[in-house]
Amino acid sequence: MAKRIFSTILLWAIVGGSLWYFRTTGAVILIGLISVLTLAEFYRLLASAGLAPFDRLGMLIGGIITLGPWLEQQFGLSAGHTPALAVIIFSLRILGERPAAKRVEALAATLFGLIYVALMLQYFVRILIANPAVPNQGIVLFLWLVAVSKFCDVGALLTGLAIGRHKMSPEISPKKTWEGAVGGVLTSMGIGALIAWLGRDVLPVGMTPLVGALIAAPIAGAAIVSDLVESIIKRRAAIKDSGGIIPGIGGMFDVSDSLILTAPLGYLLFSLL
Repeated sequence: MAKRIFSTILLWAIVGGSLWYFRTTGAVILIGLISVLTLAEFYRLLASAGLAPFDRLGMLIGGIITLGPWLEQQFGLSAGHTPALAVIIFSLRILGERPAAKRVEALAATLFGLIYVALMLQYFVRILIANPAVPNQGIVLFLWLVAVSKFCDVGALLTGLAIGRHKMSPEISPKKTWEGAVGGVLTSMGIGALIAWLGRDVLPVGMTPLVGALIAAPIAGAAIVSDLVESIIKRRAAIKDSGGIIPGIGGMFDVSDSLILTAPLGYLLFSLL
């Protein structure tokens, strides 16, 4: 637990330092790095499950997909068709670079990683650059979404340890309880309201503390589902942690898992404000 707390504080310090010193550009690069590292671990899990993805080239193309909107805004490099180009590239590669029995699995696993990790995390980049006239707005919305997603994990863990009785999904994640899930959602709602209040001078007018609390609830629900999806993948690969680069937590996928589904959902909800 001590290692987990230390790693959590260190990760938040890295995120905060990147935003403080490098602003939007730092946040975008950080998201790109998280996407590539997550994709590396994601492909390792699928390889352990016998699916043989094209990991290295997939990571390169995945990074381009995640950074696509920023690359287009900053340098005029249109990356919107990268997913379609990836389908062509990997369709050609399976013709001779994988055993015949693994070709369908290799293509499916590689493209699934690009969609589930790279394309989904791209929505954080879209949030950050959505309003160039008020760049701090994107940064605060990004922080709001990450905090709401990750503090759901914290609230669920503490509530589950204290009063958890009813298992949510024993076959997928035996330690998760319904009581913990409720505690996680309520924690996220509190964090959502707090950040909305603290950032009221920068956030959109419609993002009041009440609205922040209300939209935090579906975000927290998506974070829980996203975490369960990672558990399903790890169980299929028969691996406990996606990696070991973060003491007490595991790998980058163990950190970013709850963000994958919340990124596009957050972008959609923010667009309605």
